[in-house]
Amino acid sequence: MISCPECDAVLEVEESGLETGDTVSCEECGASLVVVTTDPELELEVETEGDLDADDELEDDLDDEDADDDEAEEEEDEDEDWH
Repeated sequence: MISCPECDAVLEVEESGLETGDTVSCEECGASLVVVTTDPELELEVETEGDLDADDELEDDLDDEDADDDEAEEEEDEDEDWH
């Protein structure tokens, strides 16, 4: 028997099919839970925004670079208008 670390509800999941890094949802509170270890026993933690996977982090980095590029273009346009 495994319970949600957020609300203590009993989760109906097949423990033997879970591996470290898998996510499950709590039907009671809706929390997204991450399997942090399976040995010696299954342990879950509530997933936070800091638990983003590599793809999400890459997208954020690319968005930041786009914003920097836009600012540089605006500064160049301002310099050209001055002349």
